[in-house]
Amino acid sequence: MDGQKQSPSVVIVGAGWAGLGAAYHLAQQGYDVTLLEAGSYPGGLVAGWQTEQGRSVEAGIHGFWYPYRNIFGLTDALGLQPFTPYTCSNQYSPHGLEVESPLFQLQPYLPSPLGTFLYTEFKRLPLSDRLSALPLLYSLVDFDNSDEAWRRYDRLSARELFRQFGVSERLYKEAFEPMLLVGLFAPGEQCSAAATLGMLYYFILAHQPDFDVRWCRGTVGAQIFRPWTQAIEQAGGRILANHRVTGVIEGEGDRLTAVVCGDEVFEADAVIFAVGITGLKKIVASSPALRQRPEFRDVQNLGAVDVLATRLWFDRKIDVPLPSNACFGFHQTTGWTFFDLNALHDEYRDEPGSVIEVDYYHANQFLSLSDAEILPLVQADLAGCLPAFGAAHIVDYSMIRLPQAVSHFAPGSYRYLLPGQTSFSNVFMSGDWIVTRHGSWSQEKAYVTGLEAANAAIAQCGVGAAATIIPIVPDEPHIQAARQINRLGRALLGAIVH
Repeated sequence: MDGQKQSPSVVIVGAGWAGLGAAYHLAQQGYDVTLLEAGSYPGGLVAGWQTEQGRSVEAGIHGFWYPYRNIFGLTDALGLQPFTPYTCSNQYSPHGLEVESPLFQLQPYLPSPLGTFLYTEFKRLPLSDRLSALPLLYSLVDFDNSDEAWRRYDRLSARELFRQFGVSERLYKEAFEPMLLVGLFAPGEQCSAAATLGMLYYFILAHQPDFDVRWCRGTVGAQIFRPWTQAIEQAGGRILANHRVTGVIEGEGDRLTAVVCGDEVFEADAVIFAVGITGLKKIVASSPALRQRPEFRDVQNLGAVDVLATRLWFDRKIDVPLPSNACFGFHQTTGWTFFDLNALHDEYRDEPGSVIEVDYYHANQFLSLSDAEILPLVQADLAGCLPAFGAAHIVDYSMIRLPQAVSHFAPGSYRYLLPGQTSFSNVFMSGDWIVTRHGSWSQEKAYVTGLEAANAAIAQCGVGAAATIIPIVPDEPHIQAARQINRLGRALLGAIVH
C-alpha cells in the first residue's frame, strides 16, 4: 500500500433496501465493502427475476408512497426513471366497490387530517360511522414516535385501541382493519397499537398527499436494484449472492472481527446487519457470540408474517377500472391486493390478455396448499371484485410462497426490537423493524436505517463523510401545537401524581 493505511473494511449482511443503501454510501466513501446475500439475487423481499419462460416475476408488488423522499432522492441520483405516475386506488369487499381514493395532491389542500377524511369516497360506510373515528385523533397527537410513546401504546393491540376510543364496529371492520391487513400485514388483535398509530400517521394522516402512491414500471429488481448494484460495484463494493451467514467471530473489546459463510471468513472493521427478523433469528441461532448477548437472544421473541404472491396471465383482456386495488372481507384474517400489470408494467402493455398480480398477507392458511388448490381460490376472489374474471381462463401463472417474510409488529414486541447501535461497538443494525426516530415506514424506513448504519460505521472508523438523510416533512403547525400542549399536560399530570 506504499505506506498508506488500508481502507476500513465493512461486511454488510443482507442485500435489500437497507444493505444496498449502506453498501452504496460506504463504497462511495472509499470503504472496502463486502455485501453478503443469502439468496440468488440482491434485493431481499423486493428482488425480481425471470422464469424459465422469460416472464418477469417478483416477491409481491411494492408501492412507493409520496413521503418516500430518500428513495426518490436515490433514484434521481442514479439517473433512473423507474416509476409510474401517481395512481388512484380502489378498495373492494365481497359486496363490491367500497372505497375510491383520489389523488390527494390534486385536491384543494386542507389541514390534516381533514383532506383524508373529506376527499376519500366511501360507497357504503355511513357518515355516523366515519365520525366515530374523531376521538381517535387524540391518540394520534399523543403518539409522537418517542420511546415513551412507543412503550405506552405498544402494550395495547390495535383492536383494543380502536375499541377504547369508541370507533364503531363497522368502521373498524370496513376501514381500519383492511388498512392493518395490507399495512402491518396482520389483523388488529395481532398488531401493536404503537405500530398502528405510527403507520397510519406516516402513510395517511400527517399530510394530505401522503397516501398518494406510485409503482415501479417493471420489477423493482430490474428497474432499481440492477442499476444500483452496478453502481455499487463500480464504486468498488463486492456483492456476493448465495452467501448465507453461518457465524461470526468475536474479538477483544466488544467487537466482531469477522463474518463466516461456511468455509469463507470475511474480516471486518465494522459489521452491518441488514436482514429481516427471520434471517437474523437464524444467524443468532448459529452464532455463539451473538447468542450470549441478551439483546440478540431476545430477537427470538419476535415474529414475521407469511405472504403469498401470485401472478396470473389470462386469455383475454379484462377491464380493471384502476391499476391498484385492496380487498377485505374475503378471508377472515387475510388481506389481499391486486394489480393490473398491463397498466403498470411497460413489458405487459401490449400483452393480448390481462396480467394480474394478486398478493395475500397473513396468508398462513394458504401456504401449505398446492398450486392447483390455490389458483381457483385466487380466481374466485378476483371474480368477487370484478365478475368478468370468473369467465376468463388462466394460461400461465407464477406462485411464490414467502413464509415468515415480513415484519410482524405484535403487541409487546417493541421491547425486543433492536436499536441501530448494538452492544458490540462496531456492529450496527438496519431494516424496517429497527428502532429509529426518523418516523418513516416500510421500504423508506429500511433504506433510511441503512444510511443510519453507514453513518454509524463512518463515525466508528473515522473515515469519510456521513450520508445526508432527508427528514420526514414536519408536522403541520396545529399538530405541533397540539402535541406541545399534550406534552405539557402529561408533565403536569406526572408532577401531580408524584
